[in-house]
Amino acid sequence: MTEDEGPGDGVPDVARLQRRLAEFAAARHWEPYHTPKNLAVALSVEASELVEIFQWLTPEQSARVMEEESTAHRVRDEVADVLAYLLQFCEVLGIDALTALSEKIDRNELRFPAK
Repeated sequence: MTEDEGPGDGVPDVARLQRRLAEFAAARHWEPYHTPKNLAVALSVEASELVEIFQWLTPEQSARVMEEESTAHRVRDEVADVLAYLLQFCEVLGIDALTALSEKIDRNELRFPAK
């Protein structure tokens, strides 16, 4: 089990990952820069870098993007960057990301009922 995994399941724990990100930033004295605005901007930049990988691909090519290791590595890195900034953003504002997502799914199920 790595230090990010929950007990007994081998799945990374969101709270532990957030704690590691906070400790990483603190060790580098980055907290003054980790304002909600700055983190939202950084999140947008990283999401744009993810989009850039797919920019000129056809739908078929985009569906196979993980087949080539060099491209797959770039996608994984950008996904990690997006998630890292999102988790840091949530930490700074006191948002539980999983609860927010669950509540949003609940609202969407009411808004868009299955036929």
